[in-house]
Amino acid sequence: MRSKRRFRLSGDRTHDWTQTLSTKRSLALAVEAAATPGSYGTAPNGFRLPERTRLGEVTLRVSNLERSLDFYATLLGFRLLEQSATRAVLGAVGDARALIVLQEVPGVAPVPTVGRLGLFHVAIVVPTRGDLGRLVQQLAAHGVALGAGDHLVSEAFYLQDPDGLGLELYRDRPRAEWRRVNRELMMATDPVDVAGVVAAGAGSDWAGMPAGTTIGHVHLRVGTLEGAAAFFSDAMGFDLMVWSYPGALFFGAGGYHHHVGTNIWGAAGASPARADEAALVEWTIELHDADGMTAAAALDAVAESLRSGGFAAARDASGAVVTQDPWGTAVRLRRVD
Repeated sequence: MRSKRRFRLSGDRTHDWTQTLSTKRSLALAVEAAATPGSYGTAPNGFRLPERTRLGEVTLRVSNLERSLDFYATLLGFRLLEQSATRAVLGAVGDARALIVLQEVPGVAPVPTVGRLGLFHVAIVVPTRGDLGRLVQQLAAHGVALGAGDHLVSEAFYLQDPDGLGLELYRDRPRAEWRRVNRELMMATDPVDVAGVVAAGAGSDWAGMPAGTTIGHVHLRVGTLEGAAAFFSDAMGFDLMVWSYPGALFFGAGGYHHHVGTNIWGAAGASPARADEAALVEWTIELHDADGMTAAAALDAVAESLRSGGFAAARDASGAVVTQDPWGTAVRLRRVD
């Protein structure tokens, strides 16, 4: 059977609609198998993003830089890498890689309660379950309300920043533990073993976002799932990983469960974020030499694939490819040596 439960958004925002969710129990009724490399996911017909595709930094539009730094640096433990009067760049402790860019636009409104097309959440993945446990303890000690979900491939907690932008904090389970049904990777939203997560972090205090923390994925509310598949898979080259999760599609490269999540939950009648609202301004995809293709060749190929699909693909001064999804969120694809 399938269970009905109230679907909890990041933080303490709960919608009055219900979402049918897959559970471990219901998935167990299907014929499942180990998700070994190459055994799951549906590749696009044309260009396919290379094996070593990763996400880079995300850029967020916020209303008050000082307040946002108090949240991201002081509370969550990101390290300040650069700062100007209206912009700050944050990374993990002991790591020079940029993860979050905060752009202050004074007076922008918080994310509307009814939601917008665009950012659902930015997902930050920490290296270990112990790291996640210490982070959860840090947030609990400061009275931060958290949502939670065991997604079979990961354990995750949800919250919002001061402008109402959604965040996910998670750790991945080892790929050897992932399961599939035919070509589809198994994901669900089940209760998290919170006590187990917290226990894994016992013995030391939270000391900030550890080295190895990355942006694991972005999750977007979109106008249609068909449009999402046309852009992220057919044109951009992600594999489709999960397609039976109600109202959502999940796309990944290199066998990762997803670098991009998309959903239409609450999307009816929704419009993209306005310029005077907090929002995800841009997110970044990093391409490395892999699969017998150089990163430079991959950039050329993805630009051509996007244009063939009817999407703009411009080059910036650095040679990165800049495009927009059908609902206005910018994506930058760049070469990493």
